[in-house]
Amino acid sequence: MKKKKTKCYSGIGGQAVLEGVMMKNKDRYAVAVRKTDGQIEVMAEDYEGIRGAKKVAEIPFLRGVFNFVDSLVLGMKTLTWSAGFFEEEEGGKEESETDKKIEKAVGDSGEKLVMGATVVFSIVIAVAIFIVLPYFLSLLLSSYVRNASLLAIFEGILRILIFVGYVAAISAMKDIRRVYMYHGAEHKCINCIERGRELTVKNVRKSSRLHKRCGTSFLLFVMVVSVVLFMFIRVGNPVLRLLLRLALVPVIAGLSYEIIRLAGRTDNLLVRLISAPGMWLQRLTTREPDDSMIEVAIASVEAVFDWKAYLKETFGYDVDAWEEEKE
Repeated sequence: MKKKKTKCYSGIGGQAVLEGVMMKNKDRYAVAVRKTDGQIEVMAEDYEGIRGAKKVAEIPFLRGVFNFVDSLVLGMKTLTWSAGFFEEEEGGKEESETDKKIEKAVGDSGEKLVMGATVVFSIVIAVAIFIVLPYFLSLLLSSYVRNASLLAIFEGILRILIFVGYVAAISAMKDIRRVYMYHGAEHKCINCIERGRELTVKNVRKSSRLHKRCGTSFLLFVMVVSVVLFMFIRVGNPVLRLLLRLALVPVIAGLSYEIIRLAGRTDNLLVRLISAPGMWLQRLTTREPDDSMIEVAIASVEAVFDWKAYLKETFGYDVDAWEEEKE
């Protein structure tokens, strides 16, 4: 029984966490973590997302904003869960009775409040660094460059340089390098499945660590789209110009989401060209994982995705029947 060689969209995605991988398929997600004793801990749950988000899940451009915030919330939640294993081991002491009472009193609502505040703070910091800072730096040239379009281009180049510099700087950190290795394992698992291969360590190891639907590519699209949109802002007042830039952030996120969504579903020449810069940048945000990391990523996939059924339905490849034929 021969398999087709085309690549097909699977619908699964994920992210790296501390010593592990999170995978999401529709409304179900799973986190797999390699603990210090060598065992793999897997947690799988349903994820409701932002209230009312499902109503706009199929509305182009609007869905991008909701999906972006959803991914931030889920990413923060799973990262916190994975970090909990190592905080307990490093702490070396039990919670006090007061801590337990406070934790019980706060409950899920308190956790959601803290999570929401963290996400909002993260967005504010990101906007300040990648939107506001390049804008003010570009104003330093306003006395020398009178052309608004040239200033917008200079601002955009600064924004992209700051972003790439930030990515390159954190990639030099030891702990981040391990996260990037798990990031590579996540991509390699998805590529393995979408190429119609059995999800085994051997096949995953041979798969690419780069993927067009990666969040790194999305963020780079955000930078590029912002350059184009900001060129059309023709307002003389600097404060009003900044406010308009901030107001366009959701629009930029929506447009960027549609581009990366298209890139994940098609593979024509134009899509490959616009995806190329993001794929290059992923060489910084992913690393080749070892086999133990691949095992963690596979465990996360299998907790939310029936890859054997997917291969049979999409590629006509019945894994179980193939195994029986070999025997």
